[in-house]
Amino acid sequence: MRLLAIPATNSPAGLNRQLVDHAIRRVGGTLAAESSLDVDAEVVDLNDYEMPIYSQAREADGGVPQPAHQLYEKIGSADALIVSFAEHNGSYSSAWKNVYDWMSRINSAVYQGTPVAMFAATPGPRGGAGVLGSATLTAPFFGAELVGSLGVPTFFDNFDSDAGTLTDPDLQSQLDEVLASLLAAASGAAG
Repeated sequence: MRLLAIPATNSPAGLNRQLVDHAIRRVGGTLAAESSLDVDAEVVDLNDYEMPIYSQAREADGGVPQPAHQLYEKIGSADALIVSFAEHNGSYSSAWKNVYDWMSRINSAVYQGTPVAMFAATPGPRGGAGVLGSATLTAPFFGAELVGSLGVPTFFDNFDSDAGTLTDPDLQSQLDEVLASLLAAASGAAG
């Protein structure tokens, strides 16, 4: 199974990258063994997909930039997606929003029918409720087979950055449930 994980931020060592890395370890470890899947995971760094800020005029003038096509193709070739959203002022990071806007000009079904687990990690108590609410609400309109979501609040209280793991057993259980649903959906789609 090909798993593509996107920390939807341009912060290479940020909270959402840490959460994505933890989720990949969970998927590649016990959860994959329980489902008898061989998981090949790739993490996307949005810094590799920097483009001009989207506008209709830029699109008319030069078309959709190649980095948007490259990420769109990666999403299309994945059996499953994990997207973990940074929350900036209650919404998407500008890095993700720009890449997403450009990809939507290729095809509005950006997720291309792929099973998707959506997460958000924030230092505050709401766990990215604003961005996660928006992302999960609109996911079906953009071609996502949303299998579940989880916001991780007060990240520094609930995550051991040195060990790279969630410390709250309830959050860990919820994360594992979403990831198990993702693996089930991906194996069903592949089968």
